[in-house]
Amino acid sequence: MAQKGNIGVTTENIFPVIKKFLYSDHEIFLREMVSNAVDATQKLKTLAQTGDFKGELGDLTVHVEVDEKAGTITIKDRGIGMTEEEIDKYINQIAFSGVTDFLDKYKDNANAIIGHFGLGFYSSFMVSSRVDIITKSYKEGSKAVKWTCDGNPEFEISDADKTDRGSEIVLHVSDDCKEYLDKNKIEQLLNKYCKFMAVPVALGKKTEWKDGKQVETEEDNIINNIEPLWTKAPSTLKDEDYKKFYRDLFPMQDEPLFWIHLNVDYPFELTGILYFPTIKNGIDMQRNKIQLYCNQVFVTDQVEGIVPEFLTLLHGVIDSPDIPLNVSRSYLQSDGNVKKISTYITKKVADRLNEIFKNDRKDYEEKWDNLKIFINYGMLSQEDFYNRAKDFALLKDVEGKYFTFEEYKTLIKDNQTDKNGDLVYLYANNKDEQYSYIEAAKKKGYSVLLLDGQLDTPMINMLEQKFEKSHFTRVDADIIDRLIVKEEVKKVDLSKDESDNLSDVFSTQMPQIDQTMFNVEVQALGEDAQPVLITESEYMRRMKTMSQFQPGMNFYGQMPDSYTLVLNADHSLIKKVLSDTNTNTAEALKPILSEIKGQEARLAALHQAQNGKKPEEITDSEKEDVKNTEKAISDERAKRKDIIASYAKDNNIVHQLIDLALLQNGMLKGASLDAFLKRSVDLIK
Repeated sequence: MAQKGNIGVTTENIFPVIKKFLYSDHEIFLREMVSNAVDATQKLKTLAQTGDFKGELGDLTVHVEVDEKAGTITIKDRGIGMTEEEIDKYINQIAFSGVTDFLDKYKDNANAIIGHFGLGFYSSFMVSSRVDIITKSYKEGSKAVKWTCDGNPEFEISDADKTDRGSEIVLHVSDDCKEYLDKNKIEQLLNKYCKFMAVPVALGKKTEWKDGKQVETEEDNIINNIEPLWTKAPSTLKDEDYKKFYRDLFPMQDEPLFWIHLNVDYPFELTGILYFPTIKNGIDMQRNKIQLYCNQVFVTDQVEGIVPEFLTLLHGVIDSPDIPLNVSRSYLQSDGNVKKISTYITKKVADRLNEIFKNDRKDYEEKWDNLKIFINYGMLSQEDFYNRAKDFALLKDVEGKYFTFEEYKTLIKDNQTDKNGDLVYLYANNKDEQYSYIEAAKKKGYSVLLLDGQLDTPMINMLEQKFEKSHFTRVDADIIDRLIVKEEVKKVDLSKDESDNLSDVFSTQMPQIDQTMFNVEVQALGEDAQPVLITESEYMRRMKTMSQFQPGMNFYGQMPDSYTLVLNADHSLIKKVLSDTNTNTAEALKPILSEIKGQEARLAALHQAQNGKKPEEITDSEKEDVKNTEKAISDERAKRKDIIASYAKDNNIVHQLIDLALLQNGMLKGASLDAFLKRSVDLIK
């Protein structure tokens, strides 16, 4: 006898409210329906284990059927089923005293919902114009019943013709959701959400090619693996098992470096496998590759909060019933367990890395270049991870040798401590481009690190704070004798005029390079050192690099690159340039230099006369006199510079030395490179 009724005591239509407030993603209806069927099956298995169900379990496969013609999706299980009273309890009265009370009770507490048939069931109305439940309880003497509802508060319940236990949920798909009647679409969703559910889930039958076409076989098309690798004891698994599971999860990916099997049952339940992938395309390309499950049901791949930020670069799965989710299981909620789980994962990863380092250092070193980005990111972002990782983090030198922080400190402390007692870590970020600078350091007996990773600049800044009385300097940041100053640098044996002339010869011939500024210095580097070097300020280069990581430092990123052209006054070629310059410009410069000296003497006298006077006591005439004298000096210096530039523009040695220095630093390009090549050929002739 058919019976009609009203869901709950409210006259409001609860289903649109559930759609709007609880479920934002329509496709999860299938996860909820299949998950309910799996829950019902699991409960029957539990009852059988406890002796409360003594019948034959038989085939427990959950079946999903798509009937495009009828416009239905059917989910069938042979689980515990429901009596009419249970339908009334779990379906009809789910709204309690009204929609508002319902939302207040459940919107922030998914754990009170998951595993309860009622709420998950209502997601079916997101895609259905009508839903039928045909069910028969496992309890002896139960009768089958059919519940029907079209999304309004009213429902109809009647006797049903069903002999087997379990439930069939028939979704009559709405006109605006017909894409879900595509079997391929349903298979895609089952693979996404139900791939590892604990009960076999079948979508129709397997097919085979026969008589020129695909035909169905008698074998169920099982889409899931009921015992995924993370549910098994690590002691029963081999390396190939982990690698195969990785290939199943992430097809087309390179083989992982290694993995960590998570398994904890107190103070929370958590299992899973995290893989360290081979990084090729940068940090952001690798995120969102950790899948979060709740009792083998896929929830999300947005795991920020559960997994520490630096470990979101890892791949793999995490499964926990204790992770707090919103009602639709679509996103995480704040909870004390989240912090505990995050802390546990950090510790587990650190312990595993330390174990590999200690047990097989050779293998660890071979993988370091790929591991480095994970470990550096972790040390930069979490103090507790730094404290764990500092014992197995490595530094690599330009020779390809690896050292722990403490090992490297011991290696360099005797030879790379400056006169102030500071330990100087020299490094390069490109062995080829900085080859000459590296070789100069080696001749001094110095060790040079290779720091060519994406995060090395922020790492350097952090390590300078962590390491006592230590700093890092790139090997091309200055001349070799000033990288690690152990005694006073040898002074240049040139007069001021000679140094000025030499500086002007080269500074007037430096090319104009966009966003690049050059200063010129004259230093005594020794006869065997190179005649010309280009160095770049360690501070400015580092600030410009850091501006890429910290938006507040954009000012540095917009500043031009600042380089110093260092002239070796001891080198024979530089001496020749100076000698030739003096010879060819002496007559033209003589009156100008005389005038400059006279004006400088006058300026000194004016300043002396004003010395001791208060600003208000200096007359306008005296101020004007100083201003005119300074302008006269500036004008004469400009004339002097023009004369030197006029001579230098035709000096092939000057241009060749400048271009060689630029070439060494990868800064000689285009027309300048072409001119250098032609000049080189002419000089050889």
